[in-house]
Amino acid sequence: MKNMVIGAWKLVSFEFRKENGEVTYPFGKQANGSFIYTESDRFSVQIMRLDRPKFEISDQQRGTVEEISASYKGAISYFGTYKVDEENKLILHQVEGSLFPNMEGTQQIRYFELDEDSLILRTPPFNAGGVRVTGTIVWVRASK
Repeated sequence: MKNMVIGAWKLVSFEFRKENGEVTYPFGKQANGSFIYTESDRFSVQIMRLDRPKFEISDQQRGTVEEISASYKGAISYFGTYKVDEENKLILHQVEGSLFPNMEGTQQIRYFELDEDSLILRTPPFNAGGVRVTGTIVWVRASK
């Protein structure tokens, strides 16, 4: 099973489902993303809004507070090592680095459904924006 996740994956959809059933899209309905699992048990994931505003000055270190805030709030990126628990249908992400520093050093649990060309990852319930949500992320294989 682990060999089936190895490769590059392209984002299809990313949603949060609130406890009342309401669905929201934290990075918009047309979010863009990439997930890579390697044979050496490493992973890297990036998800971002397509409509993030560009900085007025083309210098990442000189953005305004508003530009930096919109950029940060419109993306998530993290990397580390992973393990596949086939019996429990889990992928365990050990986060080494993240755009959101609070994720660093944590283990992120993802329930998975996998076939040859698609991967669905679900989070356990967690707090986002002050409400309890479950995330569902759908990926399609970009390459093997």
